[in-house]
Formats: sequence, structure tokens, C-alpha cells
Amino acid sequence: MNRRLAQGMGTDAAPGHSAPVHAVVALGANLGDRAETMNQALSDLRRVPLVAEVRASRAIESIAVTLSGPDAEAPTYLNAVAVLTTTLAPSVLLSYLHAIEARHGRERRERWGDRTLDLDLIAYGDVQSDDPALLLPHPRAAERDFVLGPWLDVDPGAVLPGRGRVDALLAALREGVEPGTES
Repeated sequence: MNRRLAQGMGTDAAPGHSAPVHAVVALGANLGDRAETMNQALSDLRRVPLVAEVRASRAIESIAVTLSGPDAEAPTYLNAVAVLTTTLAPSVLLSYLHAIEARHGRERRERWGDRTLDLDLIAYGDVQSDDPALLLPHPRAAERDFVLGPWLDVDPGAVLPGRGRVDALLAALREGVEPGTES
């Protein structure tokens, strides 16, 4: 086994980290056979080296979010969250996620455009990174009910590093309150 898979490639927020961690991956698709693509992607995740466990939420449907905001005219998304137990370095895990997306026909033509598969690394243990190549936790996770809701489905005690409990973030989002400002 290649030790570099667990050690990373020099830009990780946790170089040399080899203890198992929980990584949170959001899955989404709004083109093609969404459910089949997501099932295949979950199977692909289970075959990634140094991934010991994959627990997936139930899938939910959501409206497409574009750079201009929610778009009820665009094909709807199917979304889910998977919690992985892994010793892969976060940058290596992200590379595997991009390879799985490509295998399922993902083309990166338009930011926040329609896609056959989207895999986002939402969190990697308690790692926080502002490296543009590896932003952790995902910078918009706390703003996305289609991430927070499924995450709670698979991990009711979930915490988004640097932001707080996922149940509280979701409640604040649904109430239209900025997290941390409710009285």
C-alpha cells in the first residue's frame, strides 16, 4: 500500500494524518438516471482504497441552485450524503471524488450548472482549511438544507467544524436566522 495515500501531497491541512476519520461527502445529480448514478457512485466510494465504511442517507429531491439563485425551471436534483471512514488524506480523497464524477460523465463547463454527478467533500474530521485547492469544511455547507438534512439522516449528532451542530444549523436555516445570532 502506498503511504502517500494516507500522508497526502504536501497541501493537506493534516499531513501525515493516518488515524481513521469520518469524511462527509455530498452527492447530487440532476441529469440522466439520477438514482442509478448515485447508487453507482456509492458503490464506487466503497471501492476507494483506504475507505473502510460508507454510510449513506436516504435521497431527497431539491430545486436546482444556480449562480442566480434557486431555479425552478432547471431539472431537479436528487441529493444524499455519505459518511466515510477513511485514512486517506483529504486531498487524495478529493481526487478520488473527481475521478468518480468523471467516470459518470461529469463535465465542468459551467459553475453550478446541471450535472450527471456532483461529489463534494463537505467535512474531513475536524480539519479546517482555507487552501483554495482544498476548502474545508465546504464553504457553503451551512447554507444548504439539501446537505444538512441528509447529513442528519445518516449522523444525527453531526457537527460542521467551525460552525456548530448540524441540527442547529439546519433549524436556523429553515427559520431564516443567521446561525449564532438567534436569541
